[in-house]
Amino acid sequence: MKGIKFLGALAAASLLFSFSVSAQENNNRDENGKVVRGAYETNKWYDNTFIGVAGGVNTVFDSYESHGFELGQYGAAAELNFGKWYTPAIGVRFGWQGLSNEPRDFTHTYEAGGSKTVTFSKWAFANEEQVPFNILHGDFLWNISNSIGGYKETRFWDFVPYMSAGLLAVGADSKTLISNWEYAMGPGLLNVLRLNDRIDLTLDMTYYIVADRDFYAMPQGHVGYGRFIGFPKATVGLAFNLFKTNFDRHSSITPTIIPVPFTLDQYNDLAAKVKALEAENAALKDKIAALEAENAKYKNFKEGQTYIYQNGSFIETEATVATPAIVYFDLGSAKLSQREKAHLDFYAENALDADTELLLIGSADKDTGNAKINQKLSEQRCDAVKKYLAGKGINNVETLAEGDTNNMYNTPAKNRSVTVKIK
Repeated sequence: MKGIKFLGALAAASLLFSFSVSAQENNNRDENGKVVRGAYETNKWYDNTFIGVAGGVNTVFDSYESHGFELGQYGAAAELNFGKWYTPAIGVRFGWQGLSNEPRDFTHTYEAGGSKTVTFSKWAFANEEQVPFNILHGDFLWNISNSIGGYKETRFWDFVPYMSAGLLAVGADSKTLISNWEYAMGPGLLNVLRLNDRIDLTLDMTYYIVADRDFYAMPQGHVGYGRFIGFPKATVGLAFNLFKTNFDRHSSITPTIIPVPFTLDQYNDLAAKVKALEAENAALKDKIAALEAENAKYKNFKEGQTYIYQNGSFIETEATVATPAIVYFDLGSAKLSQREKAHLDFYAENALDADTELLLIGSADKDTGNAKINQKLSEQRCDAVKKYLAGKGINNVETLAEGDTNNMYNTPAKNRSVTVKIK
């Protein structure tokens, strides 16, 4: 049982070391020290895959008719595997293991009816120096470090227990065996030490259990004891990570915020702010009530109707709405025609008074002349209109000569103009 005790001690030591290393890694925690976990985005099918190679030692435990257990010699072990991590905690692995062990030669007497006895060699390959075993297996992996400590891409030591199942074959003369294949299964422990993003150092321990019936040179027509054979093995190797090697946390996950209790001073300060806001809210309600009372006298107004305020009440009235006036000029001219003077006379008498503020916007036709000439022409046109309005007693006038940059009409004649706007 020394081999089992050794593997158990090695597994316990790796578990303790893994947890101690994980406890020192804090950059997968939030500001309150709580471990941050998934959910995680799904990677492509070929991401988070790996190939592993390893070598080490194995031994054999088998049972006899005396119900005792016998430890075999130690032999070599080799393995090659391929795996994938579906989440930071769950993965699968498929592979091959090659084991070898030194055979033992002794005899056993089997009663084959009546007083007949048969003496045979326990191992069927006593003349060979090493007995080869081949195991084809699949493993279900659980990364307990990521499950408990939270996923961390740069963690140095990951502790990964797993369950393995597959087929085991003995590389001996098939004529001496009832069957050359048996089902095998058992627990395992994979320690992954991160060297860099692409390469990990692995320490792998497995204990396969196989039915103890077909690995002995039994006489034809007989079966074994119906007990079990154990294959403990430990290997050290390298794992090579392929394609994308990390997992991304889903962006829609909202970090958990743990509330921090208030101090008494903080509570009193917040209570004072709440009281002040309540007082401000009450004052705003009073202002709203006053405004509603003030606006009550306007509630019967008709849209589009003009009113005058007289003797404390509003009276409907007709009003002339002053719209912008446009004065047109001839091609290349800044002289007001008699017709446009008449338009300005009507506009000044019916829509303007001495206090009215005006803006004159001068334009020129860009289809003729050049920009410099048109700018000067628009200035002269503004001056002509301003001078004429001054003669009507309207002097609060501002001009804006825009040359040919503001041609807003689709005919050149309309762009030779001055627009009169009330400010």
